[in-house]
Amino acid sequence: MEGEIHNFIVVWVIVLASLCYSHTIAKFIPKGKSRFVAIFPIVCLFYSLPLYLTSINLGATTSFFITGLATSKLILFAFGKGPLSSTPPLPLSTFIPLACLQIKLKIYSTSDNVETKKKTTGSTFNLVTKIALLAILIRVYNYKENLHPNFILFCYCLHIYFMLEIMLNIVSIAVRVVSRVELEPAINNPHLASSLQDFWGKRWNLMVTNILRLTIYDPVRSVIKDRIPRKWAPIPAVLATFFVSGLMHELFFYYIGRLKPNGEAMIFFLIHGVTLSVEIVIKKIFNAKILVPRIISVR
Repeated sequence: MEGEIHNFIVVWVIVLASLCYSHTIAKFIPKGKSRFVAIFPIVCLFYSLPLYLTSINLGATTSFFITGLATSKLILFAFGKGPLSSTPPLPLSTFIPLACLQIKLKIYSTSDNVETKKKTTGSTFNLVTKIALLAILIRVYNYKENLHPNFILFCYCLHIYFMLEIMLNIVSIAVRVVSRVELEPAINNPHLASSLQDFWGKRWNLMVTNILRLTIYDPVRSVIKDRIPRKWAPIPAVLATFFVSGLMHELFFYYIGRLKPNGEAMIFFLIHGVTLSVEIVIKKIFNAKILVPRIISVR
């Protein structure tokens, strides 16, 4: 375990140094292909660094922050797009956390103190609730030999959801206190989603959704709209986005368990991509006049 902690510290020192380099070269290299060439080695490095971590907690967290978020944001930054691009340029103290996290910059003022306190209170209550539920869930595992395998799989899904919520809430509180900026909510009550489009677009893992929209969905839609009727341009863009998401999840599972990719994650996301595309087509045909009852959409 000591060796793992040592590797974790070394990895993040390299990450911080790489982000300092990326921030600095923007002062000398204009946005475009030249900056992309200068940043591309950092992107490759960020894909390889999680391989030096073997534990699930440290490895999964690191791969999510630097491979899942920082790489895409740096690519966008190379072309003057995304959250890292700003006029005037962002200070280094903001650039670094913004590169690894999805952060909504917000300067606090007396006019929104009440709203901020409400959000902080709600976030704290949400964190405490999720920790309590996770503790109960861990106790349930002690009796898993007496439980149905499908119920255990359901518990694992809840475990992932609670862990993600807890991790992001802790990060949100820490960043809010230290940097006086506010994290956008990463998850917005996914159990209340009324459709797949609502779930993936407005409810689940919003930080990744926004990045995929900028890096995959928008470029593909921009290229396709001149080749097919503009009305249907979102369909191939959605399929491309879910394909890339499937690839990334196959990579994450390899980081976590060093397991040979079996294509299950890819199939899962392709099924969702196709299903979501069908939903979009139906809505466009009927001009979004057909609303699926929530009880049906949840099932």
